[in-house]
Amino acid sequence: MRQLVPGIKVFGGSLDNVKGCTDKVDNGERISLGAEVRILCLHTPCHTNGHISYYVTDKEENPAVFTGDTLFIAGCGKFFEGTAEQMYQSLCVTLASLPKPTQVFCGHEYTVKNLQFALTVEPENVKIKEKLSWAQNQRNTGLPTIPSTIEGELETNPFMRADMPEIQEKVGCQSPVQALKEIRRLKDNWRG
Repeated sequence: MRQLVPGIKVFGGSLDNVKGCTDKVDNGERISLGAEVRILCLHTPCHTNGHISYYVTDKEENPAVFTGDTLFIAGCGKFFEGTAEQMYQSLCVTLASLPKPTQVFCGHEYTVKNLQFALTVEPENVKIKEKLSWAQNQRNTGLPTIPSTIEGELETNPFMRADMPEIQEKVGCQSPVQALKEIRRLKDNWRG
C-alpha cells in the first residue's frame, strides 16, 4: 500500500512489529480522520500480543469497530500469542462494552462456518439458525455477511456468550474464561 500511495500513514499496535507500520498506537489513543471521523484505539490482545481494534465514530454517531483477527462474525481468532483470559477481556469486556448498534467489520469472511459451529454449542438458538440461513443466502448470491453488530454478536457468537451459565454448563465449565477456552478448543478440532 505504501508503494502505491507514497506518504500514506499506516497505523498498527505498538507491541506488534508490523512491516510497513508508520504510526504505532496504544490502547486509548485517539486518531482523527478529517474533521468528522474519530478513531479510538482498543488493545484487544490474544491472536497477537499487540492487536488493536479501531472504534470509529462520526459526527452523526454511526459507530463501527474494525476488529481484524480478534472478533469475527460468530467467532474469534485463534489464541496464537495470548491466553483465554486475554481473549475474554478483549471480547466480553472491551468489545462487548461498545454500543449495541456498533457495526462490526472483521478481517475475514468466516461467517457461515462460524455459525455452523455455533449451532454445535447452542443447537436451540433461533438467532443463530436465522443468521446462518441469511448468511448462506448472502454467500450463495455473492454478497458479504460483514458487517454484523455488537448486539448481533452478543446473540449469536458463542465466544461472546461464554459468561452465560447455560453456555458454561453445555461445555462442562464453571467460569466464563474456562468456557471460552473450551469453546476455542472445540472450534480448533471441529471439522464441520
